[in-house]
Amino acid sequence: MAIWLDEPGALKDDGDKTPGTPKIDLPDCASSVFLGKCMTTIAETRKPKLVRMVFSCTRGYLVRNDFLLQRLECCAGVERVETFIAPRDAVPDLAFRHVDPGHLKDVLSYAIGGLLGQNLEVGGWEAESLRLCAEFKNRFSFPWLQVDPIPHRRIAWVQGRENIGVSRRAYEAARALRVSVVMIENPGHWLEADDGPYAHLREAFIPVSIEVDGGFTQRIVNAVRSYKYPIDGLMTISDVRLPGVAKACEILNLPTSPCTAYQNAGDKAKTRLLEDDAGESLTLSSVASLPSLLESERRQQLLFPMVVKPSLGWNSDCVSKVSDQQELIEAVRRASERHADAASPSVGVVIEPYVEGPEVDANIVLLDGQMVYFDIEDDFPTKGDAPGAGMDANFQETQVVLPSALPPDEVRLLCDSLRSSILRQGFTSGVFHCEARVRHSSMHYFDRDGILDMEKRKESQEKGRSVYLHEINARPPGYLESVAVMLTHGVDYYALRILLCLGSNERDRILALSKPFRDGPQFHLCILIIPQTRAGVMKTEDAGADLFRRHPELRQHVPDYDTYLKSGEVLEGPSARSLWWIANFSVTSRISRLECLRRAQFLQKNFVYELE
Repeated sequence: MAIWLDEPGALKDDGDKTPGTPKIDLPDCASSVFLGKCMTTIAETRKPKLVRMVFSCTRGYLVRNDFLLQRLECCAGVERVETFIAPRDAVPDLAFRHVDPGHLKDVLSYAIGGLLGQNLEVGGWEAESLRLCAEFKNRFSFPWLQVDPIPHRRIAWVQGRENIGVSRRAYEAARALRVSVVMIENPGHWLEADDGPYAHLREAFIPVSIEVDGGFTQRIVNAVRSYKYPIDGLMTISDVRLPGVAKACEILNLPTSPCTAYQNAGDKAKTRLLEDDAGESLTLSSVASLPSLLESERRQQLLFPMVVKPSLGWNSDCVSKVSDQQELIEAVRRASERHADAASPSVGVVIEPYVEGPEVDANIVLLDGQMVYFDIEDDFPTKGDAPGAGMDANFQETQVVLPSALPPDEVRLLCDSLRSSILRQGFTSGVFHCEARVRHSSMHYFDRDGILDMEKRKESQEKGRSVYLHEINARPPGYLESVAVMLTHGVDYYALRILLCLGSNERDRILALSKPFRDGPQFHLCILIIPQTRAGVMKTEDAGADLFRRHPELRQHVPDYDTYLKSGEVLEGPSARSLWWIANFSVTSRISRLECLRRAQFLQKNFVYELE
């Protein structure tokens, strides 16, 4: 049902296009409050707008309470969206025979949500109404309603992330799913205070040391057992804590993948040894093992250039490309020492061939061994990928673009190969973030008129294509990539991870929420990373916000961004021990991938800041 508002105080429905229809009495419900807001907007802007109310012809319960907001985010032509149904309420069914102007007051009380369109030309409402109908079919062609009531569930969440900017949507997803969060974190965390600004995002906070040491798992078990209400699931998205939390689940008899599977995924050496091409790589238990390797027959496997990295690591930290034996020795020393002083020391090192070919981020959702959703993203070349790059050139991401430009056969090759790798590690269900390369790909990166992007190779590749796995992270991708996928495809990895930790009872909701937009991605999106290039103390208050003040026309094309390093923060420069960037931006285009990349390039060139 669509309602067209063109004059303050005038309400029109599809069956009455005559100007000046008198204002009608509205029911005392959420939908009338929403319409009141819409009419206020009309009065302020003096522009006609289309209001669409959403009804259900079937009684049931929403798979997530905010499904309208989540699936309509960034929808062209939509200015405001609201949901009128509380998480525990049943969705009423509306008989179509009652939908006519004479029953408008009664009909509005059945609405489960509504949206306000952006300004439109008088007389253009019919075309806009048809366009929104098509968008509804695109975005809501998934089972968003369940017949049976959805019970309230409760999870304990270990490690609450560093700030609200990189976690908000995850906690909001839990609330929309009718799942309460009990946070287990170190004392002093920003979610601890019951009167804090974000206390509503969790049911309770349990202050416990979450340092990964010999007592970590037992402290989590004790915290869960001591809570006054039953806990239905236990989860974390912290790489180093995944095995310990899985072990706690086993002790508590809560749903989980095997602890050993998480141990395999968290150790790059174990991951490499499980692969079919494991013979190409070398693993060292410590730097002390290197001399014997260099003196053994296995030295013949050292075909430079090679990549050296710690067995335990993240964010491409301490990853080096080496070109000779001397660089190899130094890189192994650095990698072995990187986590030698951690609470749970790790001194192992992986040495593997440097594989040419497009690198991808591949996100895969498995349920009982079957792949129910995936997306492939192009991970653009890093400094370490440059020809002749030295061992100090890092592998920090520069930009990630989705959807991928790889051909369908290579996408399918990636999905099949990575699914097999995940199963080999011992998993059957979960959300996984994998990093890999397509060896002997039909595509390569090429700079055309100053824009770097993939294009088809002119020369054919004689060797067969294959997938070279770099790592498997047994959790959703990082926050900015998870948000990018949700905006582009409509799939929320955090919601799926929460449901998966609750076990088989959530199978129906997992399958429903694994459905992307029917017509494909709503735009091209580039995640642009602004790295540290200089050392000093940040003087600019917020370089990201400053960019948009200088170029306001960019803001409509950047649905998500974050400035990590603001005024007063210390920048260690490109040689920083930890590779933290200054800011990131999600840049979009509904027209083309090229336009998206051009916007990202413009943003990067105009991102400026001052150091003290």
